[in-house]
Amino acid sequence: MATDAGTAMPRFPAGFLWGVSTSAHQIEGAAGEREPSVWDVFTTEPGRVKDGSTAAVACDHYHRYREDVALLAGLGVGAYRFSVSWPRVNSPGGLDFYDRLVDELCAAGVRPVPTLFHWDLPASLDWLERDTAARFADHVSVVAERLGDRVGTWITLNEPAEHTLLGHAIGAHAPGRRLLFDALPAAHHQLLAHGLAVRALRAAGTAQVGIANSHGPTWAASDDPADVAAAGFHDLLLNRLFAEPVILGEYPEGMGDLMPGDVGSDLQVIAEPVDWYGVNYYAPTRVGAPGGGDTEYGGLPLPAELPFSVREIEGRPTTDFGWPVVPEGLTELLTGFRDRYGDRLPPVVVTENGCSYEGVDDQERIAYLDAHVRALYRAVEAGVDVRGYFVWSLMDNFEWAEGYARRFGLVHIDYTTLERTPKASYHWYRDLLRTQTT
Repeated sequence: MATDAGTAMPRFPAGFLWGVSTSAHQIEGAAGEREPSVWDVFTTEPGRVKDGSTAAVACDHYHRYREDVALLAGLGVGAYRFSVSWPRVNSPGGLDFYDRLVDELCAAGVRPVPTLFHWDLPASLDWLERDTAARFADHVSVVAERLGDRVGTWITLNEPAEHTLLGHAIGAHAPGRRLLFDALPAAHHQLLAHGLAVRALRAAGTAQVGIANSHGPTWAASDDPADVAAAGFHDLLLNRLFAEPVILGEYPEGMGDLMPGDVGSDLQVIAEPVDWYGVNYYAPTRVGAPGGGDTEYGGLPLPAELPFSVREIEGRPTTDFGWPVVPEGLTELLTGFRDRYGDRLPPVVVTENGCSYEGVDDQERIAYLDAHVRALYRAVEAGVDVRGYFVWSLMDNFEWAEGYARRFGLVHIDYTTLERTPKASYHWYRDLLRTQTT
């Protein structure tokens, strides 16, 4: 992959926040010390996870968090984005763990940035039910009351689009439903939960609140009107459907008519002002009319009923996950959001960006990150108000339906011994941060 790695990295604005991200279910382990989540149920069902694994132990972060915070301190990041497991909070002593983790982070000079929902819904709850949004707000209040004296920056939800599409529409992720467009109530109830969570955090005196949505440019497979229309619908479904209720307080192009409940009143809650808008970016998607595209998405066959097909982005290198490497897509995405939403767009934080590659001497990851950080800088140069960047991920982890077959970490995890080994990319990122923060 061609990069500008031989030239000095441009310097980002003063106060720019550099960090790394993880999520509870993917790294904590200690599954027997909390109530079950939908992912615990999902991974026990044969064929759900490609290597047949579970996250029962994962990286054992629950017991090794001090070692992991030391890795964060050595890296020199300004912030650590982790997630708070709702099932663990519901269990005896669960909040004590996050108390200890936040204390350790503060002592190390690393800002804690908790995500309050990252897909591990308690198994007793269901996003198809409206009451789950209210239950989430109660959960948020409990966590904020305990941690709010030390935590000033919060993320409500992570990637409700993927949780809806993969978990409820096509069944590739927990809870494993294949509802197609009947999954839309799960999208609406997650967005409602976000708005209720913002209100709960404001009531607790929180200074900074955001959401982490996944986004990427949608490219039409050709100029054919059918391909252009299919790409427009994909963009609506994966980008606008989850951005515009938060940013504009409205659903795009009649989608509100498909949602349950009093949508007008709900949108007033969903659109509670946020202090920044989180963007998780990995790659664009090339889309055409139904038929003639890839037959799988997320490891499962794409339903024939979908009004679009996903096509290969040709002429690009790919990660070990098979995802195309398109750093300029990040610039396109952020400038496109700025152009689309104007002064309604809050400041942006890139809350995830990363790649799956094998090996400890991971030069391909270094090239990937270098190119994407430079692409981010080009968005800043173009006038987008970007406030931070978080690498996914601090360490290799349980990669959902892929099990342990994909490695996104700056730190290598030996899943037999649980030994942590910083990769070449860890040292590259450490050196980058030194040049940006001194």
